[in-house]
Amino acid sequence: MPLEDRKQMIDETDKQVSISRQKVRRLMKIMRIKTIYCKSRTTVIDPAAYKYPYLLRGLEINQSNQVWKIDISYVPMAGGFMYLVGIIDVYSRFIVGWDISNSMPAGWVVETLKGAIAAMDPPGSSTVTRGLSLPAMSTSAT
Repeated sequence: MPLEDRKQMIDETDKQVSISRQKVRRLMKIMRIKTIYCKSRTTVIDPAAYKYPYLLRGLEINQSNQVWKIDISYVPMAGGFMYLVGIIDVYSRFIVGWDISNSMPAGWVVETLKGAIAAMDPPGSSTVTRGLSLPAMSTSAT
């Protein structure tokens, strides 16, 4: 930004003019002015890391109990957080099985899956939604 523009901005701010954030954002966009602080990067992806393939690509899901998905979520609590595992039928969006725990032992997910299989007819295949810890846990439990 040239020096004279900066002086103009200082002069304008001395006038105590009220202006909304949206207007400042719009004017900055028109003038192509960008902020100098770094944007937050919540997820940093390692380009050398292995990219897991999407196993359901091209598969036509047309009935219940054909494909189940498993996901682990963190539930915030007053004294920390707990782990929630959910198993959902992809076609009907029915929750086939779930469990909550304050730790994530290897056998916990496997036992939840066994309980869901006992309660329902087993699916043709199952997959994990972008989870990397679940395959490691299930292989170490067997």
